[in-house]
Amino acid sequence: MSRILVMIPSGEVYGHDNVRWYNCSDVQRSINHYHNIGDAFVFDSSLKLLEFSKLGFLNIREFDPVEIDRLKNEYDYVVLRGSNYIHRDMDWELAEQVLRRLGLPVLAFGIGAQAPVNGKLQLSEATKNVLRIIAESTASIGVRGAFTAQVLWDMGIGNARIIGCPTAFRKNDPSLQITLPRFGDVEKIGLTIRREVSPAYASDIRQYLTFHRNLIKSSAAKFDVTLMAQGEIEEKKLVLGTDVQKEEAMFSLRNNAWVREWYLDDEMERLYRTNLFYSDVVADYDEVVKRCDFVLGYRLHGNLMALANGVPALYFTYDSRTREFAETFKIPSFDVFSDEVFRLSDFWDQSRFDAFNLNYQKTYRAMHQFLNENGIANKMIATRASELTGRRDVA
Repeated sequence: MSRILVMIPSGEVYGHDNVRWYNCSDVQRSINHYHNIGDAFVFDSSLKLLEFSKLGFLNIREFDPVEIDRLKNEYDYVVLRGSNYIHRDMDWELAEQVLRRLGLPVLAFGIGAQAPVNGKLQLSEATKNVLRIIAESTASIGVRGAFTAQVLWDMGIGNARIIGCPTAFRKNDPSLQITLPRFGDVEKIGLTIRREVSPAYASDIRQYLTFHRNLIKSSAAKFDVTLMAQGEIEEKKLVLGTDVQKEEAMFSLRNNAWVREWYLDDEMERLYRTNLFYSDVVADYDEVVKRCDFVLGYRLHGNLMALANGVPALYFTYDSRTREFAETFKIPSFDVFSDEVFRLSDFWDQSRFDAFNLNYQKTYRAMHQFLNENGIANKMIATRASELTGRRDVA
């Protein structure tokens, strides 16, 4: 089996292919540190699709020729965990020098581009150089959607393959089907929340936060809701912190002008104190979403986690990343900045999820083909389109 190096990991690995945050049993060690546990979802899901006998980590902060040459002899290829790397502010540190010296294939596993609200996407020469090194090292470079593929094409990189994100395939089920329950039977709702947002990517912060607040409150009025956070410090303290830290978190939220004016009120504070969930262990999110009848919200990988477990999910799109994910997988979605009124019942239409079901199967095949064409040993199940769709006329 393969020996793989991971570039830009997001957590520690245990039990061969499970991921949790570093030293997560020591809660106080990282209670004041922001890390998006959604990145660990992708890392965990990637490992679950690969066959490997040895796992190592590639340090791109230092250039040590002796160490790099040792790694070249001991490993077969590098995995670049899928994430939002293609944007103006990405810091690749010494990756360009390290990868050139290393000379191993680099598997880009569902990477994505982020468009600013205003103006054209600008990339540093370092980003362009690293992407070219990666593209030249393998038969294809895996991207999350058409927008990212176009960005690479405009750079002269023509071997992008749209594969979505490994999180969607973490259960390795090529025949996954999402079936809506009866609307009247829905009791438990999961809300993937994202309070922190950048004005560089969300065009109207006021609308973003007020919509977010109203969604949480209206859902809680009708259903048993779990608010699923993914790393903001205040939310993390409210779940894992001491009593003092919980009060510090609420004080911090109240003193944030945006939050105070457009997000936090008495009902929101109550829900934050009683219905909030956060964990530094990826597997805990599997268990939470499986207890839900439906999941909706803002988090890319939190929603994908639900879908991967067979739970219907709805995206709220607000930037190029969320739109690209929804488009790639044909996931039902609602634009936060539209003038329309959101009603969950309007999305209770199985045909919307049938579109996802069909596209999921196609993207599963694309992911499998991507790994195979790059010579990557994997656990994905070989399928034919006709077997998945039940049609003999599909090539």
